[in-house]
Amino acid sequence: MAEAHPVGFRWVMKAKERGARIINVDPRYSRTSEIADHHVHIRAGTDIAFLGGLIRHVIETESYFREYVLHYTNASTIVGEQFQDAEDLGGLFSGFDPETGMYDRSSWNYEGGEMASAAGVREHASQAFDEQTGAGMHGGHFNRDETLEHPRCVFQILRRHFSRYTPEMVRDICGISVEDFHIVADALTENSGRERTTAFCYALGWTQHTAGVQMIRTAAILQLLLGNIGRPGGGIMALRGHASIQGSTDIPTLYDLLPGYLHMPRAGEGELDLETYIETGGAKRGWWSNFDKYIVSLLKAWFGEAATEENGYGFGAIPRIGANHSHFATTMRMLDGGVEGFFVMGQNPAVGSQHAGLQRRALAKLKWLVVRDLAEIETATFWRDSPEVQSGELRPQDIQTEVFLMPAASHIEKAGTFTNTQRLVQFRDKALEPLGDARSELWFMHHLAKRVMAHYAGSQRKRDWPIVNLTWDYPELGALREPDVEAVMKEVNGFEVATGRPVSSFAELKADGSTACGCWIYAGIFADGVNQARRRNPGHVHEPGGHVSPEWAWAWPANRRVLYNRASADPDGRPWSERKKYVWWDEDAGRWTGYDVPDFPVDKPPGYRASDEAEGMDAINGDDPFIMMADGRGWLYSPSGLLDGPLPTHYEPIESPVHNLLYPDRGADPAGIRWRRPENPLHATGDPRYPVVATTFRLTEHHTAGGMSRTLPWLGELQPEMFAEIDPVLARERGIEDGGWMTIVTDRAEIEARALVTERMRTLRIDGKPVHQVGLPWHWGYSGGYPGDSTNDLGALSGDPNVTIQESKAFTCDVRAGRRHAPSTVRLKGVSADVPRVAPNEDDRAAESPKEPAQ
Repeated sequence: MAEAHPVGFRWVMKAKERGARIINVDPRYSRTSEIADHHVHIRAGTDIAFLGGLIRHVIETESYFREYVLHYTNASTIVGEQFQDAEDLGGLFSGFDPETGMYDRSSWNYEGGEMASAAGVREHASQAFDEQTGAGMHGGHFNRDETLEHPRCVFQILRRHFSRYTPEMVRDICGISVEDFHIVADALTENSGRERTTAFCYALGWTQHTAGVQMIRTAAILQLLLGNIGRPGGGIMALRGHASIQGSTDIPTLYDLLPGYLHMPRAGEGELDLETYIETGGAKRGWWSNFDKYIVSLLKAWFGEAATEENGYGFGAIPRIGANHSHFATTMRMLDGGVEGFFVMGQNPAVGSQHAGLQRRALAKLKWLVVRDLAEIETATFWRDSPEVQSGELRPQDIQTEVFLMPAASHIEKAGTFTNTQRLVQFRDKALEPLGDARSELWFMHHLAKRVMAHYAGSQRKRDWPIVNLTWDYPELGALREPDVEAVMKEVNGFEVATGRPVSSFAELKADGSTACGCWIYAGIFADGVNQARRRNPGHVHEPGGHVSPEWAWAWPANRRVLYNRASADPDGRPWSERKKYVWWDEDAGRWTGYDVPDFPVDKPPGYRASDEAEGMDAINGDDPFIMMADGRGWLYSPSGLLDGPLPTHYEPIESPVHNLLYPDRGADPAGIRWRRPENPLHATGDPRYPVVATTFRLTEHHTAGGMSRTLPWLGELQPEMFAEIDPVLARERGIEDGGWMTIVTDRAEIEARALVTERMRTLRIDGKPVHQVGLPWHWGYSGGYPGDSTNDLGALSGDPNVTIQESKAFTCDVRAGRRHAPSTVRLKGVSADVPRVAPNEDDRAAESPKEPAQ
């Protein structure tokens, strides 16, 4: 966090000054480790084993926050008899289909009722595009055992599931000493409970794995057991990689989401009309019962007067998705000639995406490519100077891709908002006019849309309806005709259709077409016609509750700073302690109050009890804090929503030098996505050619793939060359000298780097045997003022089954002394389909990329 998120780390330092204890768990000793009170080395990709060991410790030592767990989680809920755990089936949960590599999740349901996706948000598609989704929690009484003794209650299932995750098993899988394990376990339990809370901060070290979603789930289970969710100083903070990555998922750049985490309609689910879409996307119980208000208001924002009740508010014109259109799946279609054109904005896949050599080969199959950036990045020049061109595999005269390089304005040359890690939306004004032809993304998309709409004007074809009827009336300012960003914010905020009055919150949105709203979770950002994101009043930080600073900018939803903050009070509505007082029930006023906006119906008393027939928010009890979940509880066990298991379990990375100690016949996540193609060779588990674990990291001095930093001499001078961190033992074995050249090799590529022989990397003992790891920064590429080989050439395309993110934090390689002998990706030239690429484990699933017509 200190290295990759230094501005946010300022607050960690302030906490440390006040006595907070900082623990850093990382494969390498980093700038964060230097500041931390304790650093724990871990083998990359084994976090579930470590966190699972902590869960076992908390349960077996009875260190969990019992009252919180009993009342605020699903620990007491009884699971149906048909469920079988991975511990019973050798690493598989019940419902696994080896032919498809997917789960039928019906056996994971609670006893007494059917459970499906509880939070309107849909699961991201796997490569095979799983269409098993559901419609929230369907009715029914869910049996509970308040003693937590029933053998099929969630608590006992959790206890049995993690029973083998002993400190010794953690040592043998992760390389963490028993002593280090207990240091962390004791720190967590000592700093959790009524009087104290603990927070987890993570970034790509947890996400970029085939089990990334489940790693984060494991931390969520641990935090729920300790009572650290919905309380000040607790929670799990996802450190986003850019200033507004959070905003780009809220109003999404993701192919399967609409603004506000509403799911894209799916062709295979019969979502052909609005009524069916609402039924499958909403929920009968909990907050997602308001799903219809949010989608109708979104359609009114898009199509204005043309969106009527009679035509389903234009819902029929929204495209349906029927396949995986994530970045990697699109890359594979591109490689097969199935994609003609590609827009690249704020991205550099030629060196910044996993298996960058394959990315460049795919770019060469396009007809046209639009690149918008601050400089001429590698994605714009791949056709003339890529390693494949240098090796002769590709020839510029044979590449038909026409590249349009469009200069982009920087963040100080445009007005707009950043939405940061804590959902805080902060407005920024333009400081300078952009130079020359540089323009903002808003300008580019606005004027492109106007030209497209002019082209289709007057069309009577049904398929052109959404373009012809799109509302696009943003005022233009100045000589450059820049769209008024605050006008866009007003549309995002939402308004009454009849009067134009801005809504003050999403509670005012209606499903009858009388309101329009571009993103329901942002409703209120322009309340009273005032740009709330401009506010900069820190408040009286030394007064009780002053640290919340509710008038500093604006946080979604509803300017709420801590989600699920009803959990900061006990079941009767009283603060758990005076020290951790945050939101509480005011009996005299008959409402919830506190330092933050209550994340609960403000007038629902703690003693309210829902009837079995109740629906919507009436089905949520007065002591059920997790209102987005259909049962109002935090989920220790997930009966739906995840594609690879209701509980996290340890699987090895797809590429690993060792076999799975918990499930010897299982290896990697059986539901993980594997693109098995000659162009994407995978290393077999335990392949003796590749005994070293590679993991990637960022440097403070550079930004992502270097497009914004390697062009600047003052940053290039600070970190001028690609290097690799290697432990002294491995360096000595391979004859690699500190400061000398070394080569890192996989079946995809080989790259060269300067060797940094350092104790930052440590030889670990895994099941009694030494395992080495190398650390690789990924900021370099083959062009620019400070060129270097790209770490992203080394990895393979793979995917977490829930979100299709790659496994770049743990893959196998080999290292040798000296420089590489050829351009980095020449190893793949002419690769044969007959080359063995993965171990023939029964759980390995091919995720073939279908050849499709041009998109």
